Amino acid sequence: MADGWIDRRRLLIGGGAGLGLVVAWGLWPRDYAPSVTLNPGETGYGAWLKIGHDGHVTVAVPQTEHGQGIWTVLAQVVADELGADWRTVGVEPAPLSPLYANPLGLDDLFEGAFDRMPDGVRATHATRTATMLTAASSSVRMFEDGCRRAGAGARALLCKAAAARWAEEGRDVDWTACTVAAGFVVNGNRRIRFGEIADAAAGGTLPDPLPLGTQGAGALTGRPVPRLDAPSKVDGSANFTADIRLADMIHVAVRAGPIGDSRLVAVDRAAADRVAGMVSVVETDRWVAAAGVTSWAAQRGLDALAPRFATRGVVIDDASIARALDAALDAPGIRMAQAGDLATVFRQATIVTAEYTVGLGVHAAIETPAAVAQYREGRLELWLPTLAPVQARAAAARAAGIAEGQVVVHVMQAGGSFGAGLENDAAEQAAVLAVKLKRPVSVVWSRGEASLHDRFRPPARARMAARLAPGGGILGWSARIAAPATGHDLARRLMPGAYTDVALGGRTGDPYAVAGALPPYAMPTYAIDHHPADIGLTTGHLRGGMHALTAFFTECFLDELAHVAGVEPMSYRIGMLGGDPRLARCLSTAAALGGWDGGVAGGGQGIAAHRFRGSRVAVLAEAHIDESQSPRIDRLVAAVDCGRAINPDIVRQQIEGGLIFGMAQALGASTGITRGLADARGFDALALPRLADAPDITVELIQSGEAPGGVSEIGVPAVAPAIANALRAATGYRIRTLPLRTGGR
Repeated sequence: MADGWIDRRRLLIGGGAGLGLVVAWGLWPRDYAPSVTLNPGETGYGAWLKIGHDGHVTVAVPQTEHGQGIWTVLAQVVADELGADWRTVGVEPAPLSPLYANPLGLDDLFEGAFDRMPDGVRATHATRTATMLTAASSSVRMFEDGCRRAGAGARALLCKAAAARWAEEGRDVDWTACTVAAGFVVNGNRRIRFGEIADAAAGGTLPDPLPLGTQGAGALTGRPVPRLDAPSKVDGSANFTADIRLADMIHVAVRAGPIGDSRLVAVDRAAADRVAGMVSVVETDRWVAAAGVTSWAAQRGLDALAPRFATRGVVIDDASIARALDAALDAPGIRMAQAGDLATVFRQATIVTAEYTVGLGVHAAIETPAAVAQYREGRLELWLPTLAPVQARAAAARAAGIAEGQVVVHVMQAGGSFGAGLENDAAEQAAVLAVKLKRPVSVVWSRGEASLHDRFRPPARARMAARLAPGGGILGWSARIAAPATGHDLARRLMPGAYTDVALGGRTGDPYAVAGALPPYAMPTYAIDHHPADIGLTTGHLRGGMHALTAFFTECFLDELAHVAGVEPMSYRIGMLGGDPRLARCLSTAAALGGWDGGVAGGGQGIAAHRFRGSRVAVLAEAHIDESQSPRIDRLVAAVDCGRAINPDIVRQQIEGGLIFGMAQALGASTGITRGLADARGFDALALPRLADAPDITVELIQSGEAPGGVSEIGVPAVAPAIANALRAATGYRIRTLPLRTGGR
């Protein structure tokens, strides 16, 4: 290993710990002891940063890596302040601890719902401050400052230790005159490798204030350094949950009943017993599991069981969901945001109206829900691709009937997720089975099971209305949105007993359900109403959340208003963005890069914009209807202002991925429901874009000195409305349904 180079893949294995120094002053409340496991010869000072005697640097990252690159970005922040050589930097998943709580992610996921609660019904402080969560594009926004302080603290201690070493040699050196570079402390022509002074540095005293951004720090921020998770994913050595193998482990296939109040009523155990390799069958009220020596034996055993379920009450289907949305819109709504007196503005005026509908959205991640569990000597261990490990631990403990302190969760990399990792169904099933069968179990849902029992993004229907001034300006704006209270339901699942709805007049308004519905444009009078819809279906969070729906409503309706006013759509938007010059610049940049033609009839260009979690985006789309009467996307141009970019390559990857994800939501990635079962059982039925369908993509990152904003989701919301607006320009008719269907107008 020349020059301290190490095998980076070894540092990517969860649970490993190297020799050396641990520093985490920035995010280490003194109420908690250091939580990273230390081996003999290791010195612990916290929970974020370790330096090995060979000079390697390991960063403990509390956010789940599911393709968004957060392992690399947070490690890059620490290494940037530390002055480390990037070739020697690795990561490991952080253990479960309040040290790594993400209250910002929790608040942003639920769109500030906690702030709306009176003190008597607010989620407990302990719950919010102990919640580890990978969600809401919050990782950098939450942890950058703490990572920088951890790196700066370690750098100061190393510089002090180096100065002390040189003083012992008779050289008088002020530690503040020392700098760091590529894993060395440097002073003139003298330099010492970090690993040589790691132990000595651990006994030092931190300066106050910490020397942030000095002494050679800052060499890595803004650089497209290589991703830490990429090598093992490329060569296939990365371990995911389904790759875990334990001694005496059995494989389990699971099948649950239809959506709604369904109960297991019969299985054919005799047929399952004849399947070679079958080990056991476990029945519960809502699901049945077949355990086998291989996953193939388990699946064949499950098929042989031929489980039958009976559903009581209303059978959920597309028609019942549509009726629930219509009934909700016809009932009085709950005012979530307003300015001025809309009723007065609308009275005896000509009102422009439109109604939009969005169907269920599916996660369709590459990795299906999975969990490995082992119960031994009263202790339950779980290996999970979870985005909420503390909640997963609690859910598994409840399901298994054991104390939460007896459960250990090992957080694995996730193969996609897009929000599916917030749910704990597979973890609960694995916990129950491990305790009951007294053997380690690997539960991996089939693609069909994942499709049938996804926690779908909620459907929604919006009735939009606006009054225009003689010059085309918007005098009044109304958005009435019928949607399930998904935010409240998800919060109850994640935090049972700690979350209580805010009751308003006997009904509940959900900020999540209308998130993003307040336009960024200047208008003196507006009203945003939520019409809670009970669709009988449990829904969940999907990448982009409700912003992907409300941006479709808003940006399509803006285009319709521009046509009514006789104003070119891009200029129409910019004219109302005096209060948000960053978004205006995104619009003008996307228009310039895309050769905006003004949205003229037959041109096939559309534009849309959105702001989300501190970032701004504008998307220009070119589209047409092909010979099969299906929408085809020719080009997507995005201009993004996400503030200061730590790793521009990863930002660009996330935007490009978000554009394709938004395109998938525009054209498919949805399902109908028939007799309580999803119609789409696999990728083949989701109309997902393939490589041949991918348009030409241009992404422009606008230089900004603003603090980093959210990146993982910002690419999604503006895509569908930009495509819908482009199809309106290409064909002359407006599609108001999502996914876009050429028959809808």
